[in-house]
Amino acid sequence: MATTTPSPSTSTGPVTFERLGDVLVVTIDNPPVNALGVDVRRGLAAAIDAAEADGAAKAVLIVGAGRNFIAGADIREFGKTPQPPSLPEVCLKIENCTKPVVAAMHGAALGGGLEVALSAHYRIASPTAKLGLPEVALGLLPGSGGTQRAPRLIGVKPAIELMLSGRHAGAKEALSLGLVDRLGTEADARVEGLAYANELVAAKAPVRRTREAGALADKEASRAALEAARADTAKKSRGLFSPMKIVEAVEGALTLPFDEGMALERKLFLQCIDSPQRAGLIHAFFAEREVLKAPETKSASPRALESAGIVGGGTMGAGIAVAMLDAGLPVTMIERDDTQLARGRANVEKVYDGLIAKGRMTPEAKAAVMARFSGSTSYDALANVDIVVEAVFEEMGVKKAVFAELDRVCKRGAVIATNTSYLDIDEIAASISRPQDVVGLHFFSPANIMKLLEIVVPAKVSADVVATGFELAKKLKKVPVRAGVCDGFIGNRILAVYRQAADHMMEDGASPYDIDAAVRNFGYPMGPFQVSDLAGGDIGWATRKRKAATRDPKARYVQVADRICERGWFGQKTQRGYYLYPEGARTGVPDPEVLAIIDAERERAGIKPRAFTEEEIMRRYMAAMINEGANVVLQRIALRPLDVDVTFLYGYGFPRHRGGPMKYADTVGLPKVLADIQEFAKEDPIFWKPSPLLVQLVERGADFASLNQSE
Repeated sequence: MATTTPSPSTSTGPVTFERLGDVLVVTIDNPPVNALGVDVRRGLAAAIDAAEADGAAKAVLIVGAGRNFIAGADIREFGKTPQPPSLPEVCLKIENCTKPVVAAMHGAALGGGLEVALSAHYRIASPTAKLGLPEVALGLLPGSGGTQRAPRLIGVKPAIELMLSGRHAGAKEALSLGLVDRLGTEADARVEGLAYANELVAAKAPVRRTREAGALADKEASRAALEAARADTAKKSRGLFSPMKIVEAVEGALTLPFDEGMALERKLFLQCIDSPQRAGLIHAFFAEREVLKAPETKSASPRALESAGIVGGGTMGAGIAVAMLDAGLPVTMIERDDTQLARGRANVEKVYDGLIAKGRMTPEAKAAVMARFSGSTSYDALANVDIVVEAVFEEMGVKKAVFAELDRVCKRGAVIATNTSYLDIDEIAASISRPQDVVGLHFFSPANIMKLLEIVVPAKVSADVVATGFELAKKLKKVPVRAGVCDGFIGNRILAVYRQAADHMMEDGASPYDIDAAVRNFGYPMGPFQVSDLAGGDIGWATRKRKAATRDPKARYVQVADRICERGWFGQKTQRGYYLYPEGARTGVPDPEVLAIIDAERERAGIKPRAFTEEEIMRRYMAAMINEGANVVLQRIALRPLDVDVTFLYGYGFPRHRGGPMKYADTVGLPKVLADIQEFAKEDPIFWKPSPLLVQLVERGADFASLNQSE
């Protein structure tokens, strides 16, 4: 190794470079994630120019400071006029360097970060490295050579799978795919990268340009992989724009010279930029970060969270227990007798046994997790837990009885949470001596899988208890949304309204199967009647009976669901609901008897059925959702429209590329939404009452986005 003195360090903003012996070491230091902002791009270009001009530099090492290599584009530049140099130009400059360039990756090497590494001639990854091209999640495609270089380096099949899934590959997988040449042994990427660069210099290793790599040599296999991906994408992408553009760009890598492939990639990238889907996906990306900012998370620190208790071992309680166990917390489950406790434990074990059966967990790993699980029929077992979540039957008397016991046994400062979906948490909190410790944690079923966690804030709760709810969400890898207390909070309150709109259309002439099909074609995985069958019709029936006494006698009430429930048809669990589920099938088939019930109900209500187009079904469905969403924001049950959007993206299957119901309303235009509501109000002024917030925004020419500034 040469003993040349280090050159003085040169800094161009967030990029510094200095020569250590034969190697020009280029360090990107742009906290928090070394995003590729304009100053980073300029700095990288300047560093390569410096390497070319320095006769003593025989190789270049690119490394990231802090915890990451480069985590991708700078999100602060989204939507702004791009400043030169563009990332494709920088990547080309790196690839064209006449001296070997090594990328030493640790932490995130994602999107443009991986494209920079693909432009280098050699790659080494630390054990912490996560490599990926996740642009599809933002409605984009890798636009700086990713679609052209990755297939040439590792082949069509693995390259296109990485791009279409948007997933991250660990360092070992990256090595096996051929994305990297060497695996580091420790976390110091700079030290190992420098050693690797010096090795290459000593071996007089050549410049090795990825665009000349030979993974596409077998044209037949490459074409077969591309066509398989095209067919799969057409089936699975459900109307999404960018996945098919990714396939098209990769086809360019297969059929065109590199420069023409790059031009095609740029053309397709710009088409994605112009797609309304991109706007929806970018909104979703920012919104899910913004929901973490609640007044209480700014004003208070969370309490300790080292252990948890669950009261109730049914489907929901067991799901919450699994989520807690997966986060590393010891969990104590309380049930009323030994039989119920054994059932609760079995519900927890069933989840892990399912993972073992799929080869996603070992029996030893399950045993290690279950060692942190204990159960008891005595509330005294919860004396020392930091947080307890009540997940018992949805009935106020039952909940209050549980809370009286928790008040008796829980240590001072323990967070006492209820998982109620509808009940008044202020009333529950007022029933014990420490209302300041009571918060709502509304999990969605199955609780170990669904990402949404509504954190419901009662009047007397301490700010640090709310902050603890957000901290728990982080530990459980959930997306938390702050909600106020009302019947149904954010999600179920709005759901009740658009479900009514669906019921009205069903009674007026659209079959439940037509409505479900329209909602699926809009981008939802399931329609409202399929969801009802999955959740169990008896749940909604119980709620309707609970609310019957307070229902406005003048308001329209469709009785079809009640007629179905009266027959004991509660959906999948009884093998029939709105649909038939022969022999326990997961996918239902239309039921002629349900259509006969609907006909009889139309006759009883004196309704002459009419036809509905798919477009009209969705206009009404979305208008009801948006209108109630506006009321929820107006009443500060949700602090901002984006809280409604995130609730629906993560808890209700709202199509992500549309950004959420409030973003969708802005896309359609609030004047149009309001005009629809006013038109529908002519036939039913009680149900279709325009939200005052919607009216105000239209009057002043504003949109929901204008209300999304953080509190």
